[in-house]
Amino acid sequence: MAAKYNLDRTERQMMIGSPSNETILQQLRSGIASFEIAASPVASLSGQCRRSTHHLTSSAAASPGFFARIGNPVGVGSPAMRKVERYSVRKVTGDGRCLFRALVKGMAINKGMRLGPREERESADELRMAVKEVICDNEKERFQFEEALVAITVEESLKRYCQRIGRPDFWGGEPELLVLSKLCCQPIVVYIPEHEHGGRGAGFIPIQEYGSEFHKGPEQGKLQKAVRLLYTGRNHYDLLV
Repeated sequence: MAAKYNLDRTERQMMIGSPSNETILQQLRSGIASFEIAASPVASLSGQCRRSTHHLTSSAAASPGFFARIGNPVGVGSPAMRKVERYSVRKVTGDGRCLFRALVKGMAINKGMRLGPREERESADELRMAVKEVICDNEKERFQFEEALVAITVEESLKRYCQRIGRPDFWGGEPELLVLSKLCCQPIVVYIPEHEHGGRGAGFIPIQEYGSEFHKGPEQGKLQKAVRLLYTGRNHYDLLV
């Protein structure tokens, strides 16, 4: 699966006209473009935090479908999302689990914990299987994650997706971030390197945020730290701290 961040090219296409299907799919794979639910017969997610996939409940019956439109690439026309920020990069093993590894590593660091190699790998696989559980194994729970479903099925059938996500070398992206931000009650911000946006510095530019509603932690007045992921044009995620 090839996907590359190139905001300058995207901006030109937006000024000229609608981007091609291939461009849209590339943007969705890598998180530059996002889905916006325009109208849906499915009840929306409640604000309640869902920390365990075993305790999810569905507030809506099975739906005949839902409607969505593809939003503008994140960051285009948004000065706040163009701001260059400075962090240190924590490298993540590129074994197909990099998104899930980066997430568990970031959440552990936010809690003052350190994971060994085995714990990191096993925890990454648990996150992947948690997504599989809610999207593939329970039809009622599935429709609580309608944005993720749209992101999945725009490119492949749900059946094919569910076959792939069961493998340990499955590459995570937009759908998994949409699901996991809610399952883990975790704000997640995705960045790209400044130089990939035409800059000359060594900073990082935020392009998408998931789970922003969870910035306020479960304890009154306590803020939930975001996990900051670095996406590069090599289809790889590292962690920013």
